[in-house]
Amino acid sequence: MHYMSVKQPYFNQLKEGKKTIELRLFDEKRQKIKMGDYILFTNSENKKDSFHAKVINLHWEKNFNTLCNKIQPYQAGFRTRDDLTNALEEFYTPNDQQKFGVVGIEIGLIQK
Repeated sequence: MHYMSVKQPYFNQLKEGKKTIELRLFDEKRQKIKMGDYILFTNSENKKDSFHAKVINLHWEKNFNTLCNKIQPYQAGFRTRDDLTNALEEFYTPNDQQKFGVVGIEIGLIQK
């Protein structure tokens, strides 16, 4: 089981199935994630709000610009590629992207 904290509004988009890919640096923690694994997502603003999901695919690239050309913006919770790449720049520096690479973690919600 893996654990990820997600900020709003992205957490609700994931929980509601509107966002199906969580984009992260491919750091040591994310390198341990494999297809078929489970992730417990937690709302960073309310730790009691969480849900489980199954990893159904992993998309690796050297940076988010390249990755965002391979997925649809709506899969990551955005309307346009520009909106998506602009939001990612707020979280991840080009240096970090170059150091680690990036991953799109595609999930399927687990029904309770």
